[in-house]
Amino acid sequence: MPPRRRPREAFASVAPRPLVPPARLFVTLASLAAAALLVRAGLLEKLVGGIVDAAVQNIITLILGFSGLMAVLGWFLFQSGHAPGIKRAVALGLLATVGLGCALFRIERVSGDLVPELVFRWRPSRDRLLPSVAPPAERSPGAAWADAPGDFPRFLGPQGSASLEGPILAPAWESRPPERLWRRPLGAGWSGFATCGDHAVTLEQRGDDEVVSCRSISTGEVEWTVSVPGRHETVLGGVGPRSTPTIATGVVFTTGATGRLHAIDGGSGRVLWRKSVLEDLGIDPAAHALAVAWGRSGSPLVTESLVIVPGGGPRQDGSAVSLVAYDRATGERRWTGGDEQISYASPQLATIGGREVVLTVNESSVAAHDPVGGERLWRFDWPGHSNSDATCSQACVLDGDRIFLSKGYGIGAAMFRRTAGEAVEFVKQWAQPAALKTKFTNVAIVDGHAYGLSDGILECVSLADGRSRWKRGRYGQGQVLRVGGLLLVQAESGEVVAVRCTPDAHDVMGRFAALQGQTWNNLCLAGDRLLVRNAEEAACYRLPLAARGPVP
Repeated sequence: MPPRRRPREAFASVAPRPLVPPARLFVTLASLAAAALLVRAGLLEKLVGGIVDAAVQNIITLILGFSGLMAVLGWFLFQSGHAPGIKRAVALGLLATVGLGCALFRIERVSGDLVPELVFRWRPSRDRLLPSVAPPAERSPGAAWADAPGDFPRFLGPQGSASLEGPILAPAWESRPPERLWRRPLGAGWSGFATCGDHAVTLEQRGDDEVVSCRSISTGEVEWTVSVPGRHETVLGGVGPRSTPTIATGVVFTTGATGRLHAIDGGSGRVLWRKSVLEDLGIDPAAHALAVAWGRSGSPLVTESLVIVPGGGPRQDGSAVSLVAYDRATGERRWTGGDEQISYASPQLATIGGREVVLTVNESSVAAHDPVGGERLWRFDWPGHSNSDATCSQACVLDGDRIFLSKGYGIGAAMFRRTAGEAVEFVKQWAQPAALKTKFTNVAIVDGHAYGLSDGILECVSLADGRSRWKRGRYGQGQVLRVGGLLLVQAESGEVVAVRCTPDAHDVMGRFAALQGQTWNNLCLAGDRLLVRNAEEAACYRLPLAARGPVP
């Protein structure tokens, strides 16, 4: 029996698929676009209480844009009335474009706001393009280093506070711009400079070697180098070491991104002793790299007899070590303290409640340890995870009984006060989630106010109540250094900007292009000579001084 044919009326009742998108798709795209504009305008941050930083905004915008593209593509392939051949051609074309892009390009690095930089896949990393560094043959060993006025011997300066009281810098640079003394290519890394006399030391990455390099401040020429095999590299964090050396009585102490601890004689460049912190503590390097995802960045704390550095974990039994101390002269381990995972902050000496302690910011807490034996004296919670919402900013001790803290990722700034009584406890005096979101920078404190980059925008906050006095200027994820009444801001773009330290207004006094390229490194000021660096180059500038301003 021949098949029965459907009546013509049945075909007429089937509506043809449209060739143009329906109204509901336009409504969907308009909603996604409105949400993206809401995020980019910063209105979402106000609605949710200040938890959306620029990086999160970029991620949300990317998700919304991708969702809109997928909505249009889904309609075109499955709901539109276009010919099947056209649909296949468009789908294959998109797949070919994505595949070609992945084959040709890779992400070299990302900015502090998670904006990727693409380069061709066959182009090697910048640090691999640099020649190996060797000390000059005529270098005379054994010339002892002597401390000098104006030395910048450690992370964030002599007091570790991102503040210097001198020299007195000229307030305006238009008529007397900074003088460039030298500019040199440099290996990758986010380390800063530490200085002693005319010598400046930093860490850098050269291919598969992690290098400690010493340069003349006057000329920029390399005086000596110490290198060990090791390379830290992540897409989000970049390449190379990220801690700043510490110089004490002519000896250079450094910690690399992979856990190498060195004691080096500054005069000769001779290694006095070295340790692998991970090996010494029995920490699996692969597991540690997952837990501390952006590389170890804590700078050494040097006391009269010890070198104290962050520990890490996990160890073979799954535990962690907060701090480890080594004998300053021999490198022998003296004590370990705490059992919490490390963050990206550096240990520091502080006097709290009349007692000197080693203060450390861990992955999710703030703790104090006895400097002699390492015993933990007290702790309180400070949220974070070292593989996601990481803590990088230093704790600031005020008046011996208050601790100021700040970080990004929606936490902001908070003040903790020590309570009266025998048992040491800290209570939160105030908290401002939208203030001073210092993602991986620090604050400078003067006259009852804190100045810092809050998610890339310079902000002044009152320490009495945490309220913002002003928030102006977009500098990216850079760094700050206070010099007297001026705040030097190292912008992520490489520009250095001088801003007057006043709670009244954002008053820019001068600016100049110190470097080119992404700059996350801290500033270093030795006398009137400003040392700057990033992952590609280093430079030295002589800053103009006020007529009455001495060079320390």
